[in-house]
Amino acid sequence: MSAIDNPEVLSPSLDELEDDGPSVSLMDLLVWLGDGKRWVAAATATAAVGAVAVALLLPNLYTARTTLLAPGSQQQSSSAAALAALGSLGGLAGGISAKTPDELYVSLLKSDSVQRALASRFNLMQRYEAKSYESLRKEMAANIHVTSDKKSGVLTVEVDDKEPQFSADLANAHAAEVTRLLGRLAVSEAQQRRVFFEQQLKDTKENLIQAEQSLRAVQEKSGMVVLDKQAEAIITGVAQLKAQIAEREVRLRVLRTGATSENPDVQRLNSELAGLRAELARMETASPGAATGSIDIPVGKLPAAAVDYIRARREVKFQETLLESMLRQFEIAKLDEAKEGPSLQQVDIAQKPDRKSKPARAVIVLATTLLAFIAASMFVVWRRYRALVNAQDPSRAAAWQAIRQAWRWRRA
Repeated sequence: MSAIDNPEVLSPSLDELEDDGPSVSLMDLLVWLGDGKRWVAAATATAAVGAVAVALLLPNLYTARTTLLAPGSQQQSSSAAALAALGSLGGLAGGISAKTPDELYVSLLKSDSVQRALASRFNLMQRYEAKSYESLRKEMAANIHVTSDKKSGVLTVEVDDKEPQFSADLANAHAAEVTRLLGRLAVSEAQQRRVFFEQQLKDTKENLIQAEQSLRAVQEKSGMVVLDKQAEAIITGVAQLKAQIAEREVRLRVLRTGATSENPDVQRLNSELAGLRAELARMETASPGAATGSIDIPVGKLPAAAVDYIRARREVKFQETLLESMLRQFEIAKLDEAKEGPSLQQVDIAQKPDRKSKPARAVIVLATTLLAFIAASMFVVWRRYRALVNAQDPSRAAAWQAIRQAWRWRRA
């Protein structure tokens, strides 16, 4: 008969069950532990022997460590250095090269490209007995640890393996694989810039040819070949202004590929373009308030016969200046495309470990033995305390017996 069929079995109320049990002193605990010392010793010894057996069965792991130094922000590509030498074009270098945080190189070291390359190079699928690439990634994450020091920027790669030489080889291979990946990314970026400037160079050459043909036509029509110094000064000044405007427009197009209109460099270039265009309009417009001088004479104050020639000559000079700038940038992009990308400097090469790093067998045995001793002691105390409670309050013992019977899967 179950407890539900015989409610009298559960005669104690919840308040009675929640009453404080018999008081127990420290002397009682010591007596109980003394009575159960053989059981505690047996359980502790059994756990200790088992821990020793497990610790001895665990394979030795060796940790190889290599440290890497990421390319610093002070290192510039040849494009950045050469563009800086071009004066007004130096701002383009800041838009092309950007400081790379250490977290990026940690992500590259953990990237799928690097891990697949290492897995193929060292046959890690077979070594780790992985059935799929996802399980292999978990195994690699458990055995390969990549960290970075925020203050120094030094990256650390640690590899755990059963074979000391293999752990050193796998750790050192990270530097080579990431360098190869960086080279591929750098070449791709240089190719994009080279294609861009190549098209700009082609367009500028065509525009220069058209400008020269227009100048020749004006010369044949007007018969004017040589201008005075004032006209030459105006042509040179206007051509330089238009070349500066074209340069900044190119820089602005490059920046807008990876920046929004809120970017400070974009806003600065827009402001410079507005000022240069205003100055160009002032020089080309016959304004009564225009300043006098050999360079600031507006086109409208020149002899009418020379206006067409000035404009044609100015366009030729502008295209020549622009062609020279585009040619330099195109050559710089070709150099960047031909050279290798940035590489991680290997500060410390991983050496073959001469001592194991894992497992800590002494710690395993001591921790297991201590936990077993505590658990066995608590069990002895709990059994004696339960017996004491049942002896003092039989109704409580009957209630707990009913609870045990109610929760049994098989009832009598």
